[in-house]
Amino acid sequence: MKSFSAKIFKIGINPYVLLPKDILKYLFTEAGKEKGHIPVCITINKQRFEQTLVKYSGKWRLYLNTPMRKVAQKDTGDVINIEIEYDPNDRKVPLHPQFETALKKNKKATEVFEKLSSSRQKEISRYLNHLKTKESITKNINRAISFLQGKESFVGRKNP
Repeated sequence: MKSFSAKIFKIGINPYVLLPKDILKYLFTEAGKEKGHIPVCITINKQRFEQTLVKYSGKWRLYLNTPMRKVAQKDTGDVINIEIEYDPNDRKVPLHPQFETALKKNKKATEVFEKLSSSRQKEISRYLNHLKTKESITKNINRAISFLQGKESFVGRKNP
């Protein structure tokens, strides 16, 4: 685990910090890569969070969501203290059992789902996993399958 302090910047509506070069080097070594998303765990005021380090517009950025900034009692322009480490744990979101069954019954939907980015797959899985009633689960799984077949929109998206 490494510690650093950094000023909070904002790009668009997204607050973030830039990491010092030595911290980036440490994370690249731990992750075994210098490209793509790098899963990390950060600690702010003794509160632990999972986050992903991403490269955007030529800079590696650690985005700080609202709960993180509230714990730190910091916002854009402030300096924040962060402890960070590489997170080797699998972050795969499990498929809803009914969605998994529906995919097994539909080869085309399965092929399209498997070609989606991992973040898009997670978005669909999280959405379906958070539904509560049997009716909404069934309705939305049917919509997800239709979406994957290119027949309708789903979760604010028109095409898979």
